[in-house]
Amino acid sequence: MADGVRKASRWQSAVRLLLLITAAGSAPSDEDGEVPAGAIGVVRGQLRLQKLDFWVRYPDYLANELMNEYEKALDEPYLLVLVAQILDSEEPDLRRLPMLRHRFGAFEPLDDVLAPLVEKGLVRKSQLVNRERVAEHRYWFTARGQEVADTMLDEAPSLGWYGERTQLVVQLSDGLGGEQLKRRQYLVRDYADTPWNSHIPPITEQARARLTQLRERPRTPSTPSRSAGDDLS
Repeated sequence: MADGVRKASRWQSAVRLLLLITAAGSAPSDEDGEVPAGAIGVVRGQLRLQKLDFWVRYPDYLANELMNEYEKALDEPYLLVLVAQILDSEEPDLRRLPMLRHRFGAFEPLDDVLAPLVEKGLVRKSQLVNRERVAEHRYWFTARGQEVADTMLDEAPSLGWYGERTQLVVQLSDGLGGEQLKRRQYLVRDYADTPWNSHIPPITEQARARLTQLRERPRTPSTPSRSAGDDLS
């Protein structure tokens, strides 16, 4: 951290993205055309993958988004439990891996990080070309990639946080494309006001203050609540 910015190693980034791609991927469809050899699932769109990765790398922004869901969901208490698990700990500082803000928001070049996954046959990349320009990047995972991801989670307890967090981010973004996720993230002023090519700043203290306000708010009647371990969908 010579420049004062925490950075993941290439191995850490590759593991995080493998877990994220296997969690967020969906089965190939007829619209995908030719499926790369061995591929069993795909994440469509670099923009979507970048936005999902942002929420993994910025726990305080994820907590803020969960509070948005809490306010929309008639005060489902299990959402505040999830938020508290993040903000009542040192996670926002210990787990944050800063990203730069580019034209379309949080961004980090992916080719170098994905290279070892592609080399080992865990991930494939393809492009949808429309009129001689790239219309969409696609990130495929293979059966071997899924096997490696599952094995890492089973045999390396230290990676459990990444497994849980990627699943939570995917549940939160269920059905949303990259543009929709980008718009949601731009609603946070600190994110939107970050100058281009600058690291997006944390919002930990603002998020903790908001959590305090929500805890003090009188509960409103709602449908039967779910537990903290239930899906968001």
